[in-house]
Amino acid sequence: MTFRLGLTGSIGMGKSTTAALFADAGLPVWDADAAVHRLYAENGAAVAPLARLCPEAIQGNSVSRETLKRLIAADPTLLSQIEAIVHPLVAADRTAFLAQTAADIAILDIPLLFEKSSQHECDATLLVTAPATLQRKRVLQRPGMTEAHFQTILARQMPDAEKRSLATHIVETLDLASTKAYVTALIAYIRDQNA
Repeated sequence: MTFRLGLTGSIGMGKSTTAALFADAGLPVWDADAAVHRLYAENGAAVAPLARLCPEAIQGNSVSRETLKRLIAADPTLLSQIEAIVHPLVAADRTAFLAQTAADIAILDIPLLFEKSSQHECDATLLVTAPATLQRKRVLQRPGMTEAHFQTILARQMPDAEKRSLATHIVETLDLASTKAYVTALIAYIRDQNA
């Protein structure tokens, strides 16, 4: 049986880097954002149902994320309708990934793990976190990111303190060396506990 470790963290906390460290250690990593990209890609499973909901978001038989963002900004009620279509498809993608893995530990990289109450689908969770000042600095260094967009993203995410209260494990990503050491130790701990 594969141990399912849910990996989460707010924007700019170091989640992608931490996921890459698990992959570097030889563990399979399923990425919710990458699954959405596959579903939105040309002929992806989300294209046809989203075309019925908002045909203007379809370009070249794929979903334009930028157009979806604009449509949601104009009509916030659209988000729940889109989620009702996309979330079951993402869950099916995750189930297929888990069915195909023979690894003893699989990483499920889910940005909104706690917000969508998906932690119950995992055997344990790892919250990737960093001080707010470091988070802000990291995010604002991203191409095209603005303070306003950063604040909009933060407003949709659960506060870090609340996530900390829900997480099984927590890693502060202050630097790469200590984060890598934590990942190595956590893998060993999970294997020891599940031997």
